Amino acid sequence: MDRPPRRTDPRRRPRWYRQVGRRGWTAFAAAWGGYVLDGFDFVLITLVLTEVRAEFGLDAVQAASLVSAAFVSRWLGGMLLGALGDRYGRRAAMTASILLFSLGTLACGLAGSYGALYAARLVVGLGMAGEYSASATYVMESWPERMRGRASGFLISGYSIGTVLAAQVYSQVVPALGWRWMFYLGVLPALFALWMRRALPEAEDWEEAIAETAARPNPFRPLFTRPLRNAPAAYSPAGNAPDAGRPAGTGRGSSRGPDAPRPVEVFSAGRAALHLGLAAGAFGALLVLFTGRAGDAAWPLALFAAGALGTLAVRLGSPGHRVLYLALTVTVFAGFLYTWPIQALLPTYLKTELHYTAGQVRDVLFWAGFGTAAGCVLAGFTGDRFGPARAYALTLTASLAFVFPVFAVHDDLLLLGVLLFLLQATSFGISGLLPRYLGSHLPVERRASGLGFVYNVGALGGAVAPLLGARLAEGRPLGQSLAVLTFGLSLLVVLLIGLDVPGRLHRLADRDPS
Repeated sequence: MDRPPRRTDPRRRPRWYRQVGRRGWTAFAAAWGGYVLDGFDFVLITLVLTEVRAEFGLDAVQAASLVSAAFVSRWLGGMLLGALGDRYGRRAAMTASILLFSLGTLACGLAGSYGALYAARLVVGLGMAGEYSASATYVMESWPERMRGRASGFLISGYSIGTVLAAQVYSQVVPALGWRWMFYLGVLPALFALWMRRALPEAEDWEEAIAETAARPNPFRPLFTRPLRNAPAAYSPAGNAPDAGRPAGTGRGSSRGPDAPRPVEVFSAGRAALHLGLAAGAFGALLVLFTGRAGDAAWPLALFAAGALGTLAVRLGSPGHRVLYLALTVTVFAGFLYTWPIQALLPTYLKTELHYTAGQVRDVLFWAGFGTAAGCVLAGFTGDRFGPARAYALTLTASLAFVFPVFAVHDDLLLLGVLLFLLQATSFGISGLLPRYLGSHLPVERRASGLGFVYNVGALGGAVAPLLGARLAEGRPLGQSLAVLTFGLSLLVVLLIGLDVPGRLHRLADRDPS
């Protein structure tokens, strides 16, 4: 006798990984591969810092500046490649970013001086910024809305896997062939990533936004135009003005409707010159600051750079998102300050204060990197379950229990590895929710450029962190300095994200410009 067909409960959904679909998983695989390369290439300089310092005769601050160099250029790469992603699609920006940081990595291996190596690291930073903004927006816009916490967390885990692979390669390659071969090998996987991305589908959200407006967004419009005085606001639901895209403030999470009036705008040579001057001045000031040449002008230059970048953030936000862009940037800056003292200077701490061998450093970094990857995956599930802000704050609070114990262990390699696993899982790992947290505040038509700018300007905290750690270590042990920085700044980020300070300020200060 044939059995009757099994009845399926219409209320039961397929398992979450089936709901993502083939297109979503294809997008994730390509972007995740890029993040693995990103982590591999970016962390190389931290692994070989002692060897580079010895070859070029650098002091501690100069050596730390090589880590900071990539952060100096990241804000520019995030802005340019993010705008490329908004205007021409996420795929084009992803490909350009891989080419840039691969060429920069090769140039690092060929560098014959400190200056050449620093310049190569600037190129790495340009590419890394674009990889973050383009890949993060691409994957999240290819996954269902309710699963974007998982998309965010899973994606960032690729960076951690890249750092683990780099540590494994370091222990085999550097003792036998020297530090330059680490960078030569770092270029090869880029060919694979480019091959993977050759036939990717475009992100669904971006395609829908372009089809709906019948025009390509121009994220730089607020930097080069001004509202025409005494002109009535023009309705442009279809973006019929050249390069208009949607009116500022439309898209998911926006307070403005698709039929909101858009002020008539004209090109302003004065405004364009002002913003180009601010961008060039900020870049120059950061170069002087992070190469240790500022001297007594350090504080004036730092204030100028902060003011210039803050002004650009406000202008890029345009009416309706000005305070939001600035608040998100400050939040990311604080986030990098708490994660990057350990990320940048842990290998140096292990080799100089604990006197670990290359093999021991590899083992410790394996635990740290694997912990970060596990934390990113966990963050994806907790972010979807509790919301990104609450999950971030609670997990980061738990990480405080492991900070000082990590730097109290000296001779027990296994205990140190376990503690680092737990610390990185709950501290750096939870930052896998940052793309989700930031992207949820930004409209689709400016998501790549907005995410690229606020994240990568905030990433200057990663440039400050190793220099700050090195400065503090001049009067006390490096391990103690790293513990104090990590603990104190983690508390600050708990408050900023846990209370959703950027969202609150946005609702309080940014009014509907219509």
